Amino acid sequence: MDLIFWRHAEAEDEREGLSDLERALTARGEKQAARVAAWLDRHLPDGARIQSSPAVRCEQTVSALGRKYKLRDQLQPGATPADLLEAAQWPHAKQAVMVVGHQPALGQALAQLLRIEGGHCAIRKGAVWWLRTRERDGQEQTLLWAVVNPETV
Repeated sequence: MDLIFWRHAEAEDEREGLSDLERALTARGEKQAARVAAWLDRHLPDGARIQSSPAVRCEQTVSALGRKYKLRDQLQPGATPADLLEAAQWPHAKQAVMVVGHQPALGQALAQLLRIEGGHCAIRKGAVWWLRTRERDGQEQTLLWAVVNPETV
């Protein structure tokens, strides 16, 4: 199974009168999302299941990809790594799954899957971390297949 984590691109700062879910991408964030979406479009399998937090900044990020996606309340800010992995049906989904979401849950889920000490992994805004499972010698392994940052694509 392929599991792709995409952190939302740069968003506007919190301000009075605006809920966290309503924060939109900045102009820079829109460019970041477009650059990463172009890379993803070339590499993402056609049958990939795409899920996004309902936060405006996540929906704007995933919209840049131009593919169908599903909003999942389970992925909104405050989600746990268990929420993300359950939504993705890790590791048993039949197709690739992409989750568009937030820190710290994305980084915590990565740390858990890759067995990173400290239980946290920093993920840049707009970045994609692509994991792949495989079986070797009768044991399931999780591999880091790609890391893509908006500045490097």
